[in-house]
Amino acid sequence: MKKTHIFILVGIAVLIVALIIFGFPSSDFSTYDTINSAKSKQGKYVHLIARLDHSQPIVYDPVKDPNYLTFSIVDSLGAQTKVIYHNSKPAELEQSERVVLQGKMQGDVFECQNITLKCPSKYKDDKKQMEKSVSEAK
Repeated sequence: MKKTHIFILVGIAVLIVALIIFGFPSSDFSTYDTINSAKSKQGKYVHLIARLDHSQPIVYDPVKDPNYLTFSIVDSLGAQTKVIYHNSKPAELEQSERVVLQGKMQGDVFECQNITLKCPSKYKDDKKQMEKSVSEAK
């Protein structure tokens, strides 16, 4: 075998070992779960993407306990669950279109550790503003 072939094989082996070591225990490579699949993975760290259920109240009283927030979510398949978040309420939670939740299912309740708000209206360009900036660039 040529030296280049040996180096390529060693590089591939190192890459495979690195993926095995860092891929399985880490949650960085995980995909989004549905509420029902998260319920089947009781106690395991998962990512959920869902929308806020506006028919249920958001319970947050910063005077009583600033690190306790509960609300309900509905995923794209229509499943619903209650979320408990032990941190302060994120700004603009009610206005967000989607939320990404990271945490664990404990029974029928999702114990959330991190919330990321998704608001696509923030990232949509105003069509008139975009046309104006394109015409000014000419």
